[in-house]
Amino acid sequence: MSNPRVLCLGEVLFDCLADQLGLKLEQVQSWTPYPGGAPANVACALTKLGTPAGFIGAVGEDESGNALVKLLQEVGVDTTGMQRHPTAPTRQVYVVRDLAGDRSFAGFGELDTNEFADTRLKAELLPQSLFEAADFLVLGTLELAYPESERAIHRALELAELYDVKILLDINWRPVFWSDHEIAEPKIRELFKQVDFIKLSQEEAEWLFDTTDPGAITYRLNSVEGVLVTHGNKGCAYCLGENEGKIPSFSVPVVDTTGAGDCFLAGFIHQLCQRSITSLSDHQTVKEIITYANAAGALTTMKSGAIASQPTATEVEAFLASHPQSRG
Repeated sequence: MSNPRVLCLGEVLFDCLADQLGLKLEQVQSWTPYPGGAPANVACALTKLGTPAGFIGAVGEDESGNALVKLLQEVGVDTTGMQRHPTAPTRQVYVVRDLAGDRSFAGFGELDTNEFADTRLKAELLPQSLFEAADFLVLGTLELAYPESERAIHRALELAELYDVKILLDINWRPVFWSDHEIAEPKIRELFKQVDFIKLSQEEAEWLFDTTDPGAITYRLNSVEGVLVTHGNKGCAYCLGENEGKIPSFSVPVVDTTGAGDCFLAGFIHQLCQRSITSLSDHQTVKEIITYANAAGALTTMKSGAIASQPTATEVEAFLASHPQSRG
């Protein structure tokens, strides 16, 4: 296996999706488990697109953990950075869906959020060799909610700086993961000066910056190379280098939106790996990169499951070829 160009650090888990749409947690009659977790989704999507990726995270020494490790390896993701915890279980999260297929996280069953293996990710076990060879590190924020995995995030930031690895922060605000919501915002803000790119949803932008304008966010931070603000089915606004704009999303029949933002992010990073960061100085190239990422995200919504639905590069190119009017 070639050295991964992109490292994705955070949670890998099972999304237990409600089989019945439009019901509350206590009304759902049955669930179907799908592998997920934003950083793991990104790693898998990158690998399917053709960019070598590695996943760094922790799972339990249980059947769920075995299944997730096996899946990542079958997809082709480098699992050198995966840790196994002997007693803490692999995380499962219950996901309810509205009638349109949009999902919301509803809890963890009978366990507290801080009891799962991903919260036990150990900083001292992060493989330094992975960072030596990598170009990008993708970080979520959920592991900031737990002391041990928070230390691992900060160790990863140190290693990324040591080896000049570009860092992309995906805010991925999920209140259900945080025992104390009050500590979330300052912990997330603490990372801003250490990262190069930030991806956030419209709601996250409003929460953290009181604006959804990526140019205004970039100006306020004065330390990042780019900001992406996703607007769900309305597309993505961006500020990348000197280029600002908004690219609409593709209209497709939606089955399940789980993981669409993760595949969008993978499409963006894949394009950066293909074209190089210096290409962000060109306005037309930036539009093509975001359009590609939008296409990857859209294709993911047409099937169930965050990982199973991810497209290959050939499928994205075919989709773009059949939607020439949307190429900017």
